[in-house]
Amino acid sequence: MSSHNDSEKGADIDVRGNTPSHSDVDVPEAGIDDAWKFLNEHRDADGVAAINMDSLRRKIDFHIVPLMFLCYTMQFLDKVILNYAAVMGLNTDLGLKGNDFSNVATFCFVGLLCFEIPNIYFLQTVPAAKWLGLNVTLWGIATACGAAAHNYQTLLVSRVFLGIFEATIGPSLMLISSQWYTKSEQAPRFSFWYLGLGLGQILGGAISYGFQNVSIGASLAGWRIMFVVLGCVTVVIGLSTFFFLPDTPMKASWLSSNEKVALLKHVSVNQTGIQSRKFRPKEIVEALLDPQIYLLLLSVVLLSVSSGVVTTYSATLIRNLGYTPKKAALMNMPSGVVSIFFTLLVGFGVRKQSHRWAWIIACIIPAIIGGALMSFLDTKTHHAGVLAGIYLVNAVVAPLTLFYAWTVANVSGATKRAFAAAIVSGSFSLGNIIGPQTFQARDAPDFRPAKLAVMGTQAGCAATTFVLFLYYVWSNKKRGDSSKDNEERFMSPEVWATMTDKENKMFRYSY
Repeated sequence: MSSHNDSEKGADIDVRGNTPSHSDVDVPEAGIDDAWKFLNEHRDADGVAAINMDSLRRKIDFHIVPLMFLCYTMQFLDKVILNYAAVMGLNTDLGLKGNDFSNVATFCFVGLLCFEIPNIYFLQTVPAAKWLGLNVTLWGIATACGAAAHNYQTLLVSRVFLGIFEATIGPSLMLISSQWYTKSEQAPRFSFWYLGLGLGQILGGAISYGFQNVSIGASLAGWRIMFVVLGCVTVVIGLSTFFFLPDTPMKASWLSSNEKVALLKHVSVNQTGIQSRKFRPKEIVEALLDPQIYLLLLSVVLLSVSSGVVTTYSATLIRNLGYTPKKAALMNMPSGVVSIFFTLLVGFGVRKQSHRWAWIIACIIPAIIGGALMSFLDTKTHHAGVLAGIYLVNAVVAPLTLFYAWTVANVSGATKRAFAAAIVSGSFSLGNIIGPQTFQARDAPDFRPAKLAVMGTQAGCAATTFVLFLYYVWSNKKRGDSSKDNEERFMSPEVWATMTDKENKMFRYSY
């Protein structure tokens, strides 16, 4: 099973070979990736062999991972503050009744899901880093505007716009990460920026506690000030991303030409390209006929139902155990610690041992146990057990980063990859739409059906993940022996051509 990573390991040292000329290789009519054009222009670069890949990776990590981490932290915080605002008086201040709060939480993800379709086009035609920075800035403005809400309808509008602008976060970060790292290197980097979710959970509790002690007159309650402050912080991070995150490795001012050549040769093993602006509609058709896309979609939907529960209702569930609003906010902070632990575990686990499918299932098991504790223990007599269950369910957030990494590692072709990234991100939104809707006012205060939904969907995700693993094994066997991989093939224009994983018969799926 380790053969699918052999070529990546070889790429760590094979960065100094001579690059064959454009005319030496039969290039598909699809065109050539921008990375090949750069390599072709710098074919005579001296000193590439002296580049230390470990040092170069650390340099890249320092420049791009912190910005991605901050973006992901704020996208979670800006969504989860609704969770905390619910225990800070938002429902009373805006006169929310019945399922109004669930609907507000749901329609944020409806906006996110609906904009995934046009997002596919923008990710293909606009540099992902610029598109990300612009949207982070705009959703920061939408978050701040939520403070002006005075009834159900105005709050709903602000959250829908938040969802629209957040639609690009997952696909953009996936595509950006795939430009800079090989498949096995991507997993821990995905985990690094995904740690923003766990940090957001921890900070969210502390921020909520702090703003519950702040108010400016009757019109600016604590939750309103919280919306404004976090919105402004997001705008600053969005502008920083727009101006400081390079569009591609070729445009990184802090890399020398030799470093760029070494990096491009290093990541060429992915056979997924760096950047191509040509939109190919036939790749959309291929994606719609690709079984892996549907298995990824279904797995992420099932996984994300629990994520929707965690994001929107964890503070409410803790408060229903008998805690005050302030204490409920603080008691939710360990959820972030659980998220961070499992995210780091799977990130480094995949880097060392691969087997993405096994790590996903390993995280789902404690989440199922958590769902069982939440569902079957009496909330009146077993506070500690139920609380432990709420915390354990957070293990389920870690596999999402592996599904993201799986998507960009196993889908090739610029248009197809942008489409797949948007579809997988959209399926996360769909799961988060379903999750809050399992909480119906008639089921309060125990919300037993919602807790049972956590267990069922996680078990389903484990099953579909295993089927996806079997599909990749079968697909690789159909393609024959990949042991003939060599540097000449990796350095050829054929690797950089915008072929899809189906068109490129030398492509091997990672699992």
